[in-house]
Amino acid sequence: MYENDIYSGEHTDEDRTGVYGTGTYNYSNYDVHRDGYGSGPNSDNDNKKKKKSHPVLKRVTAAVLTGVLVGVTAGGTMYGVYRATGMDEALAEKETTSTTAEISQADLREAIKDAGISLANTDTITYTAEDVSTVVDKVMPAMVSIVCNFTETANFFGQTFTQETSGSGSGIIVSENDTELLIATNYHVVGDANAITVTLTDGSEVSARIKGTDEDMDLAVIAVSKDDVEETTMKAITIATLGDSDALTLGEPVVAIGNALGYGQSVTSGIVSALDREIELENGSTGTFIQTDAAINPGNSGGALLNMDGEVVGINSNKIGGSNIDGMGYAIPITSASPIIAELLERQTRTEVAEADRGYMGISLQEITPTIAQMYNMPQGIYVVDVEEGSAADNAGIVKGDVITKFDGTKIDSNADLLNILTYYAAGETAPIVVQRFENGEYVQHELTITLGAKKAVAQ
Repeated sequence: MYENDIYSGEHTDEDRTGVYGTGTYNYSNYDVHRDGYGSGPNSDNDNKKKKKSHPVLKRVTAAVLTGVLVGVTAGGTMYGVYRATGMDEALAEKETTSTTAEISQADLREAIKDAGISLANTDTITYTAEDVSTVVDKVMPAMVSIVCNFTETANFFGQTFTQETSGSGSGIIVSENDTELLIATNYHVVGDANAITVTLTDGSEVSARIKGTDEDMDLAVIAVSKDDVEETTMKAITIATLGDSDALTLGEPVVAIGNALGYGQSVTSGIVSALDREIELENGSTGTFIQTDAAINPGNSGGALLNMDGEVVGINSNKIGGSNIDGMGYAIPITSASPIIAELLERQTRTEVAEADRGYMGISLQEITPTIAQMYNMPQGIYVVDVEEGSAADNAGIVKGDVITKFDGTKIDSNADLLNILTYYAAGETAPIVVQRFENGEYVQHELTITLGAKKAVAQ
């Protein structure tokens, strides 16, 4: 159709009148319908010249080449173009490393070059998104779903009411020892839980206990006893490989796996949207996170953000940045999280101690609410109103006026926090405790060690 003889021949007004009407179209006079790119009779000599310099032909050629690029970019049916340009032979010589795309971006550029096609800029060439099924198959056996039971307390008109509720999250099996499977997750997923249930890769459910937490970094490690796991399940699970989040680059593809909305494990994918993104957290502190456009929804917290090698490069958190933002998910960089997780892995996994055997500190407390802390410029924690002489607290060096902020690495914000953690410590056990003490016009941190005593029997 695009031979040059369609532009030759003389044209008349009569020829033009029948182009879109009832008359006969004269293809030899097509020259008059070229939007002004030449007119009048064309001789054979003119045709020979137009083979080299005809402006319409230039535009036709440009359009064809543009079509080639668009077709390659969209992955359309361009087999004829490949054959016409020699790209089929060039591509046949290339080895592709992509698991899903027919060719990689680098191979595509090289094939175009080998075929003799000159492009001003090949950076805009794209290819089919990479298949992530290999990554998922590798890591999914290390993923767990977490369901926690909580007790919520509310105060209405001076009356205190409690109710049982539950929440869901995700976790990653990051280690094991002789007796336990060890799972990393977010602190806000398990921190206040009365009971924790973990669903493993084959759907089996087991109980878990908190091994250690770091509320400031929103990290926790929970433990599952191997005695509670069937042998077939143990063979099915894997230990996740922790990667290097410092090696991530903008635009790099990533995969998020987690228990979204509590429905069970699901997979989303996207790219690294930003690195070292500073976000202010609910407690007023600022953290640095990985931003991704992979969907991270409620229930995804504690799950894995993975690179294309199937390595964990981040721990997802739906809590960061809020849940009403579309296309902006956040994850704790694994390079920052790894040292904390390693320390939590070494903690002693604790079980609840019978009330009669629980440790006793010997102090009277007053809770410091956020309002009081702000009003009086005090650290948030629990205020020591009084210390019993000769008690465990007295022997540890705790004095009246101290503000207890941590017990055995766990942040203490309220009386309930301290009472809850003491349910896992027996009399005679030793633990580190952090207090803030008012000295020379400011609060100064002191790290002490306390050996818990036994509660004195109440005289009848």
